[in-house]
Amino acid sequence: MTEIKKEEEKSLNFLEEIVEEDLSAGKYKTILTRFPPEPNGYLHIGHSKSICLNFGLALKYGGKTNLRFDDTNPVTEDTEYVESIKEDIRWLGFEWEKELYASDYFEQLYQFAIKLIEEGRAYVDDSSSEEIAKLKGTPTEPGKDSPYRDRTVAENLQLFTAMREGKYKDGEKVLRAKVDMSSPNMHMRDPIMYRIKHAHHHRTGDKWCIYPMYDFAHGQSDAIENITHSICTLEFVPHRPLYDWFIKELELFPSHQFEFARLNLNYTVMSKRKLLQLVNEGYVTGWDDPRMPTISGLRRRGYTPESIRKFCELIGVQKRDNLIDVSLLEFCIREHLNRIALRRMVVFDPVKVILTNYTQDEESLKVEDNPEDPEATHRDVPFSRELYIEREDFMENPPKKFFRLAPGQKVRLKGAYIIQCDEVVKDADGNITELRCSYLPGSKSGGDQSGIKVQATIHWVSIRHAIPIEIRLYDRLFKVEDPANAAGDFKDYINPDSLQVLPAAHAEPALRQAKFAERYQFLRKGYFNLDKDSSEEKMIFNRTVTLRDTWAKEQKKG
Repeated sequence: MTEIKKEEEKSLNFLEEIVEEDLSAGKYKTILTRFPPEPNGYLHIGHSKSICLNFGLALKYGGKTNLRFDDTNPVTEDTEYVESIKEDIRWLGFEWEKELYASDYFEQLYQFAIKLIEEGRAYVDDSSSEEIAKLKGTPTEPGKDSPYRDRTVAENLQLFTAMREGKYKDGEKVLRAKVDMSSPNMHMRDPIMYRIKHAHHHRTGDKWCIYPMYDFAHGQSDAIENITHSICTLEFVPHRPLYDWFIKELELFPSHQFEFARLNLNYTVMSKRKLLQLVNEGYVTGWDDPRMPTISGLRRRGYTPESIRKFCELIGVQKRDNLIDVSLLEFCIREHLNRIALRRMVVFDPVKVILTNYTQDEESLKVEDNPEDPEATHRDVPFSRELYIEREDFMENPPKKFFRLAPGQKVRLKGAYIIQCDEVVKDADGNITELRCSYLPGSKSGGDQSGIKVQATIHWVSIRHAIPIEIRLYDRLFKVEDPANAAGDFKDYINPDSLQVLPAAHAEPALRQAKFAERYQFLRKGYFNLDKDSSEEKMIFNRTVTLRDTWAKEQKKG
C-alpha cells in the first residue's frame, strides 16, 4: 500500500515478536492473517485497531490478509453491512487478498460435525436452553451430563440429518460437542455447535435451517484458509482451548489464536447492540451520524484515514484492556488537518463593520491557503467597505487584556488592513447593530508601511460577497467518561449539546468551490468538511474538531 509509509525502526510489540519467531524458526514461509467481522452492524473505531493490526502485520512481514465475514447468524446480518464494511476497510487504506464468508464453508462445517458425531465426540441434545444452562454448573461447581449425552452414533446421525432437513422447530434441538462437563473452563462443558434457526440468510437464502455457532465456525474457517495467526481480542482467551480442541479432533491445519486488548474509547460506547439502539431509537440520524464512533461516522465528520491509522499506531498493542482518552484521537486529526487543511474565513455570529474612510468600491486580496504547506497556494479574497466580523471579537467595555476590537482600539483584519473602531451604533433596545471604523491605508498585509503594531488579528468576510452556509458543531455524544458502565440506562448520559446547528453563517466566496474530499480550517473556529446533506441551494459543513482541546477546560468549569 503506497500511501502507508514504512514505519520507523522501533521496539516490537508482542505479536510482532511472535511472528518473527515463527518465521525465523521456519514454522511458516509466509504469514496469513484475517479480519473476520460479523455483518450485523457498521464498523466502529474499535474495529479500526483490529484492521490496522491484521493488515499491518501482513504488510510488514510480506504476508496477506483475508476478509472473512462471520455470517453464521441470519437473523441479524444484512448485505448493507457487508458493503459498508468493505467500504470502510478500503477507506482506511487496506486491500484484502480474498473476500470470503463463513457461509462459504457451511457444507464443510456440516461434514466436520458429522465426523465428530461418528467419532462419538458430538451428540444431539433435546434440552431447552434453560435446562442446558442449569446442567452446565458454575465456575466453581462442575456441570452434569445431559440425559441425551449417551445417545448412539446412529441416533445422533439420524437426528442431526433431520435437523438439517427442517423437521424441528427453532430451539427444539441442538448439536453439542462431547468434551468435559467438569472442565474448569465453562466453554469446554459440552459447547453447542449447531442451533436451529428457520431464517432467511443474506447469501444462502433458505438452503439452511441449522447454523454453526461462532466457536465451531471460527477456528475451522481459519484452518480451512490456512490462517497462520488468528488475532482476537482478550474476551476470546477462554475460547482458545475450544478453538484448539476442534482443530485437533478434526485434524485440520493448526491455526493458532492470539489475543490482544480491544480498543475502548471514553465518552462513547463500542457495543454494536448499543449503537444499534441509538440508531433505531432516533438518538442519532443513522450509523454514519458524525457523533457516532463508527468509521463511516468519523469519515462523514471529516476524520482522515491517516489520522485513524496514526491513532492506532500510538495506542499500540497491549495485553490488558484499558480506556483510551478520545483526546488522543482528536490530537491525531488536529495534527493531520493542520498540515493539509485549506484556510478559509467564516463568520458565525456577525456584527457589521463599516469602513467610513474606505473609498474604493472593492479590491481583491491575496491570502495564503495554508501557512503550514511549504508550497502553499494563495486565493483571491474580495475586500469592500462593509464587512462582517465575529460579535465576540468586539467589546464595548473591554477588560484590560482584551486585545481585539474595542472603541478607540486597533486590530488587524486577516490578510488585509489595520482598522480602528471609532463609533458604536445601537438600536432602540441598546443592541449593537454596526461598528463604524476607519482603516489605515498603508497597513496592508504583506506590505505594511504604517509602523503600527497591533496585538490581535481577526477574521472577516465582505458582506457583499459573503455566501450563506449551515454549520453543524459536533461534540462528544456522552457527557460521562464511561457511559457503558455507568449506573442505569447508558442513554441517560447522552450529551444534550452534542450537536449545535448554525443555519446562517457567512463564508468567503472561495468556499463555493468546496469539495467533499477537501478539509478546511475555518480561521480561529476549527476544522470543517462539506457534509453529504449539502445541495446546490445549501452548503453544510461539519466541525470535525476544534482548534484546541476545549473539552477538559469546560469540564473543569462545570
